[in-house]
Amino acid sequence: MNRAFLPVLKSISIAILAMSSITSVAYANEAAKSAKADPAKGEALFTNGDAARGIVACVSCHGEHGNSTISVNPKLSAQHEAYISKQLHDFTGADRNNPVMTTFAKAMTPEDVKNVSAYLSLQKSAPGAAKNKDIVELGKQIYRGGIAEKNVPACAGCHSPNGAGIPAQFPRIAGQHQDYTIAQLTNFRTGARKNSAQMVSIGKKMSDDEMKAVADYVAGLK
Repeated sequence: MNRAFLPVLKSISIAILAMSSITSVAYANEAAKSAKADPAKGEALFTNGDAARGIVACVSCHGEHGNSTISVNPKLSAQHEAYISKQLHDFTGADRNNPVMTTFAKAMTPEDVKNVSAYLSLQKSAPGAAKNKDIVELGKQIYRGGIAEKNVPACAGCHSPNGAGIPAQFPRIAGQHQDYTIAQLTNFRTGARKNSAQMVSIGKKMSDDEMKAVADYVAGLK
């Protein structure tokens, strides 16, 4: 073999190895991104937290299997996986700042978020119930038909007639605590919560009584 050609051959070999290494790293990163969620790990973090990272057990606020018994804390059981992931991501930004959840969300890794979201999506939701019979009919009318004179669309159009929502698009709200639903609608109205342009617009058009009526009706959906 021509000795003058050896350095060229060596350079080509090194380049091929380098490209192979880059491709392998890229493939590994892509594989990590597409790795399946592990609900078991999600359950462990949800139930026990992680003291080393300052993550308190989610169960302490959101209840066993995500069925919160504290009316100001949302029920998370049976919620769509993509929606939970989005909210945890949004808590780390400016559109949904929360003094409690922002701290925990920032301490969670993308894998944590994926695992916890998967775990909660598989849990069975405990039913709720309407409390005020005097306003639940108004809530039903708004939920199913909207408020035409205020250009408020029917809630059922996005959250479905039974409150199950649409996976990866709109959350499940059936059986949710009245107090929590009212609080979120109010936050959308005031701008305290801004991570849904559609809900910000709707919240600004609804009165306190209309919010309470819808929240009561939603609580009774199954």
